[in-house]
Amino acid sequence: MAFHYPNGQLFSQKNPRERPLQKETTFANRGMRFEEAINQSNEYYLTHDKAVVHKKPTPLQIVKVDYPKRSAAVIKEAYFRQPSTTDYNGVYRGYYLDFEAKESKNKTSFPLKNFHQHQITHMQQCLKQDAICFVLLWFSSLNRCFFLSAEELVNCWNEQENGKKSIPLELIETVGIEITPQIAPRIPYLDAVEQYLEKRS
Repeated sequence: MAFHYPNGQLFSQKNPRERPLQKETTFANRGMRFEEAINQSNEYYLTHDKAVVHKKPTPLQIVKVDYPKRSAAVIKEAYFRQPSTTDYNGVYRGYYLDFEAKESKNKTSFPLKNFHQHQITHMQQCLKQDAICFVLLWFSSLNRCFFLSAEELVNCWNEQENGKKSIPLELIETVGIEITPQIAPRIPYLDAVEQYLEKRS
């Protein structure tokens, strides 16, 4: 099935956000995709009345459908209606949460090319409304996960004007909050949100 961006460009399945973790990499001692782990964490938070957070659906415009059987339809071609903003949003203790999940195989830095200007703009707009906005960064080669506030991400994004194309791991370790994967929830990111709120107050 072929998907296209609003500008008509063909969507590539090699998008870093869609890549599964390497087979030799384990996620909390199990082979698991980062996004799947976040989704399971959200389900845990929901069933335990901790937070209501969902992955945002991607709006699609379907342009070609085949009907191999009367009871089955197969989408052959579709377009993204608009650029995506961030992956997840919801509410936690009266706070609006809005965040993106990204992963990289790099061991010493996180490439800024994994983000897009429209995502940064969206985060800035959320921050103006006093939202809790952040990114979850997964270093697949290191099996390490970090919470990085949108404020820090925007600062790093603006540094591209000075030639910086990535966020050093050393900086992420300093200004971010490391999250240790566990069994339930798999990615306990609300613990990091609590630490962020304490620092912000």
